[in-house]
Amino acid sequence: MKKVFRILTNKYLVTAVAFVVWTVYFDQNDWMTLQQRQKELNGVKDNIQYLNTEINRMSMERNDLRTNPRKLEQYARENYRMKHENEDVYVIDNGGAN
Repeated sequence: MKKVFRILTNKYLVTAVAFVVWTVYFDQNDWMTLQQRQKELNGVKDNIQYLNTEINRMSMERNDLRTNPRKLEQYARENYRMKHENEDVYVIDNGGAN
């Protein structure tokens, strides 16, 4: 019993335990905050990857619009509802469904 009491009252052990408790729970960079920041970082990395994919897709689409007249006409007809003078355009609404 004295040996256990002596180990528990060891100043180095008490200091080490107090340090670990302080850094895990009470410090500015505690464990929960680090986990939350890691989760946010992963979300930002996923968003960066998505945006880079979108940039590549849009660059390819822009290149197609600049080099292919048929793609340019298709884009103008679909997005700006442009038409030739002797044509009628009918827009069918799907009720918001894709």
